[in-house]
Amino acid sequence: MELQLRLANDTDVNTILPLMRQFYAIDQYPFDELVARTALTDLVRDPSLGRVWLIYNKDKEIGYLVITFGYSLEYHGRDAFIDELFIEASYRHQGIGTKAMEFALEACRKLGIHALHLEVERTNIAGQALYRKFGFEDSDRYLLSRRLEE
Repeated sequence: MELQLRLANDTDVNTILPLMRQFYAIDQYPFDELVARTALTDLVRDPSLGRVWLIYNKDKEIGYLVITFGYSLEYHGRDAFIDELFIEASYRHQGIGTKAMEFALEACRKLGIHALHLEVERTNIAGQALYRKFGFEDSDRYLLSRRLEE
């Protein structure tokens, strides 16, 4: 397997959107392509918000990784969130998630990130195992969210 991660730009949005649609379908999240396109385009055009990488096997796009930036007093500065990590079903359980996580941790170190967060569905046992292997722990807190009107 010839795995590569490449920083995405706005010309990659049309490639990433179908992958996003697959990812959202796993847990029946609503997917509005226009809204997703706008958010994704904003992210790839503004590096102060985060980074998006396409995951390739040889020349085929098989997934993507999104890291968004924040700032935390608790974690003494810049922190980040693995917002999305998706690998097409036929490529799972081949070590690609492990390589993507290694890449994410190294990228965050280079970007001066002090803490990296993520969320995983309670039913995603394989995802939990992967993340725990990399030292992610349940903080015994609830992540509470509220959408604000757009």
